[in-house]
Amino acid sequence: MIFKWQVNNESPQHLRTFLMSMGISRSLLKSIKFNGGNIKVNGVDRHTNYMVRQKDIVEVRLPAEPSNPHVTFSKKSIEIVYEDDNFLVVNKPPYLATVQSSSNQVDTLVNRVKYYLYESKNESQIVHVVTRLDQDTSGLVLFAKHRFAHTVLDRQLKKHSIKKMYKAIVVGYFPKKYGVIDSFIKRDPSSFIKRMVGEDGKKSLTEYWVRKEMKGYSLVEIRLHTGRTHQIRVHMASIGHALLGDPLYNQNDRGVILKRQALCCYSLQFYSPFDQKDIKCQIPISEDMINAWKQLKEE
Repeated sequence: MIFKWQVNNESPQHLRTFLMSMGISRSLLKSIKFNGGNIKVNGVDRHTNYMVRQKDIVEVRLPAEPSNPHVTFSKKSIEIVYEDDNFLVVNKPPYLATVQSSSNQVDTLVNRVKYYLYESKNESQIVHVVTRLDQDTSGLVLFAKHRFAHTVLDRQLKKHSIKKMYKAIVVGYFPKKYGVIDSFIKRDPSSFIKRMVGEDGKKSLTEYWVRKEMKGYSLVEIRLHTGRTHQIRVHMASIGHALLGDPLYNQNDRGVILKRQALCCYSLQFYSPFDQKDIKCQIPISEDMINAWKQLKEE
């Protein structure tokens, strides 16, 4: 895979500095150097300490990314919401794990995406997962189609500039239609899986808007500003508004109306430096959540 740029800076600069300004990380530079890639300036191989000047043409060829033999194919279909040469956004159904685990090595979203990349003859056969969802949470998951794209998105994750929006059905009514939950999250010492709010945890920030209320439940939109495990589920439960159907954090409702937490990542926005534009994807909430809301309405 080859990328080209023209140098626009008037002042000379090191090739390394220019490439890092284009989004290439130090670790990727090392991989290019030692794993079969190369860097050219005006058609000539150059080291990263070479000085580039205005109007120079810089060309980078990424090293090959062979398939990981430990990740098997799953031929089950995926629902593609967005795709270009660099990124892939998939609508993950509920009850499907995003990544492999000791109990599931053969049919996760990663296994399905790997088969899709193979069938579509993508240059990179490595599955680069950028965002993840809990197994029972539905919605948009972002993949990078090569290591450079993954590096770019990792930086956006660290800056919290990838915007993820969720919809959830939660217990109870809110005194105000808008709120921010700013409380630390840590592991629950009584459980290997559960998390809890605690001052000795990691800083976590969740923003929410109440959109509808009905028969003791509320439909809320949520934006994550941090990405802690179970963050939405823990935060909403901590203020008395546990998610409908949540088996871990809603002890009074164990799948009577919905057999999973009523949570869907319905909107995802990130920036593509390759096309120099924002990419925004949006989907309707999952059908089982729509049916759950209808059932609440009919009761």
